[in-house]
Amino acid sequence: MPELPEVETVMRGLSPAMQGAVIARADVNRPDLRWPFPDNMAGRLSGARVLGLRRRSKYILADLDTGETLLIHLGMSGRMLVSGDPLGQFVHDHPAPEKHDHVVLHMDNGARITFNDPRRFGAMDLMQTAGAENHKLLAVLGPEPLGNDFHESHLIAALRGRMMPVKSALLDQKIVSGLGNIYVCEALFRAKIHPRRKAGRIAEPRVATLVPIIRQVLEEAIEAGGSSLRDFRQADGELGYFQHSFDVYGREGAPCRAGGCTGEVRRIVQSGRSSFFCAQCQR
Repeated sequence: MPELPEVETVMRGLSPAMQGAVIARADVNRPDLRWPFPDNMAGRLSGARVLGLRRRSKYILADLDTGETLLIHLGMSGRMLVSGDPLGQFVHDHPAPEKHDHVVLHMDNGARITFNDPRRFGAMDLMQTAGAENHKLLAVLGPEPLGNDFHESHLIAALRGRMMPVKSALLDQKIVSGLGNIYVCEALFRAKIHPRRKAGRIAEPRVATLVPIIRQVLEEAIEAGGSSLRDFRQADGELGYFQHSFDVYGREGAPCRAGGCTGEVRRIVQSGRSSFFCAQCQR
């Protein structure tokens, strides 16, 4: 599933084609994805101007001049692809329709935004922009890891007394939003913290170091256009390339990249997810 850097990359790729433009026509080709679409979604989107795009955790939010906001979640295999952008940001002509093109937004500037999702685990919803933070999918989220509310004091307090593994704690979207398996593995490696270590038993100074490390990992991934594993593509159809910079994720059996370490990357399963780490470096 795309994590924060991938969603941020897609949002930034959509912005030149969507921001300020009118959705001349919305084609909704099925009644649902992971959940049913809202009533009359095509009619509510058609004719609306996109005032701006933003991201909250792993969700893309498009604010409309109708007073509503379109919420987009990519799910496991969802892709938002842009074609025919008159601003010259994209070189792709409009492709022929595909089987899994479930929602297509025809913009008045000539761009076409296609939501393609073979597995149909993605989602779209419409909500009032005023109070959007109270939407059931957003209200439960913790602070953004790149925002001012995510700081050393917050993380220390959130982990204090918790006996769950630190890997599980950092994946808890109520503690910090947007983090997923890949970037938690990478951050814990840089912090030299074992993924099985009990969150509440990590010394507070070590917990504090996680905050800048998490930010650094995410910022580097965004700069690289995210990580392309399986289905992820940027909005222009190109691959991200942060996967080439992974220190541990997906590198089971490979030598540890930490200077002076003679260990190798190991893999364990935690709550059904693979955790990659160096047992020699991470304690």
